[in-house]
Amino acid sequence: MLRLGRAASGCRALAAPHPPGAGGHSKRASSGGKEILLNVHDGESSGIAEILMNRAHARNSLGRVLVNELFRVLESLRCDERIRVVVFKSEVKGVFCAGADLKERAQMNDAEVGHFVHRLRSLMDEIAALPMPTIAAIEGYALGGGLELALACDLRIAASSAKMGLIETTRGLLPGAGGTQRLPRCIGIGLAKELIFTGRQINGQQALSIGLVNHTVPQNDEGDAAYQRALTLAKEILPQAPIAVKMGKLAINRGIEVDIASGMAIEGMCYAQNIPTRDRQEGMAAFREKRPPQFTGE
Repeated sequence: MLRLGRAASGCRALAAPHPPGAGGHSKRASSGGKEILLNVHDGESSGIAEILMNRAHARNSLGRVLVNELFRVLESLRCDERIRVVVFKSEVKGVFCAGADLKERAQMNDAEVGHFVHRLRSLMDEIAALPMPTIAAIEGYALGGGLELALACDLRIAASSAKMGLIETTRGLLPGAGGTQRLPRCIGIGLAKELIFTGRQINGQQALSIGLVNHTVPQNDEGDAAYQRALTLAKEILPQAPIAVKMGKLAINRGIEVDIASGMAIEGMCYAQNIPTRDRQEGMAAFREKRPPQFTGE
């Protein structure tokens, strides 16, 4: 039987889930480190978590400390049934993530480089494997590993002024954290090859036109237009039945990798796991009684 990826096992007990709107009215910083912060919303947006990249001196480049802290935050979210949507954003103005920390990389020998790139690849897989929907809010530069991080998310929102690209070939490298696999699955093989071979950077509007992002918004004076649109999208997902949403994500992610007949079988297994949930019963009852459903994730 299909399970919710790694989130279905090895998770410690957590507080019971609560419906959106429970609790107070503030947004609290619940945990994090020096370079990765985690904000969990209360009040009407309860159930949304924000992963904030905050490495200003290095433009959020993917160094050892940031990567280690991000692994820890992902582990805490993976098992938390209270969280229904995760938004990735930057606390550094004008940049989402500049990619690899090449200054740090220059101090590594060949074996260390190989090990660290493998760890980056595993990090992107961990992001993709989160059971709940994930949204990347791209305000500025998302280059190399920064774009690979965004590609590991389910949905991407970009400001029109954002700059995105897998620029590794301009540095004598090739994408090594999933870019050669996730980009063609997102925009098609031909366009992916063109962008990787040339190392070209594109803006938010161009990214929308080729299907790299879901939405593009004009940047505002505060520099957080993509985040605001991502938050609106997260709030649209928030009231939906969380188990059904997670199973939908799992069915899509597993099904896209196989032939259509196998994909239909995966969909059937996911659907079967949703049948005995209380949320399904609540959805049917709400429909009959002509009222909004109150899903609890059970």
